[in-house]
Amino acid sequence: HFVSGLEFDLATSLVGQPLVRQQVMKGVREFLENPSPVKPLVMSFHGSTGTGKTYVSSMLIRYLFQSGLQSPYVHHFSPIVHFPHAEQIEQYKENLKRWIQGNLTNCGRSAFLFDEMDKMHPGLIDVIIPFLGPSWVVYGTNYRKAIFIFISNAGGEQINNVTLALWHARKDREEISLQDLEPAISKAVFENPQSGFWKSGIINEHLIDFVVPFLPLKHHHVKQCVVSELVQQGLEVRPGVVQEVADSIPYFPEEEKLFSSTGCKTVASRISFFF
Repeated sequence: HFVSGLEFDLATSLVGQPLVRQQVMKGVREFLENPSPVKPLVMSFHGSTGTGKTYVSSMLIRYLFQSGLQSPYVHHFSPIVHFPHAEQIEQYKENLKRWIQGNLTNCGRSAFLFDEMDKMHPGLIDVIIPFLGPSWVVYGTNYRKAIFIFISNAGGEQINNVTLALWHARKDREEISLQDLEPAISKAVFENPQSGFWKSGIINEHLIDFVVPFLPLKHHHVKQCVVSELVQQGLEVRPGVVQEVADSIPYFPEEEKLFSSTGCKTVASRISFFF
């Protein structure tokens, strides 16, 4: 029931992301249906602001853990909050390793979310490599039922460019495949000295199971976001307002004004101007 509930929610609440739905469901289904997975589930979400990365990760967590992000088995890391100072990186490495180890000892089915991977100090993330691979026991812990999600804007620009190029080539959004996007993401994320994954063993050892690209959103997707936000706030859905809110958001490229520059991110705050 869990899997079908998640599938339903992704189909009805997540706008304009056919690839995300497909990749996430494939990953989660295979992982949860396997009583003894060989390694933890590791997914990496990529895309520009407001395209649904945080939304999907919290939806996933809500289905996996009764109290969602509040669950004691869900651990959320943000580089700006948890790892702000470059000079303390050795200490952070130690803390992060101990923290993950300790939590997996408490509960094998834990989830670890790493936000803004593009702001993570290179080298820091590599301390979690022993927890991601297929070896049976790390430091005496059986950790193969854990879930790791990396979230980053890195690759967003490349995903946008490929999506735009495919649009020019008259290729429908639903027809875009992972193969269309993977090379561009790789270049941006894994070969970029600014990225937290730079020269990371996570990449060299192929420990990421699913790379999940979030596409830029078009005008009609933003309208869908406006509608669901109005419904959620218990406000009347007036077509005029929906149109105006969607129109008030910046779109790119300059000529075609095809994709929202901020995805659905600013929709909620813009609605308040109209009520």
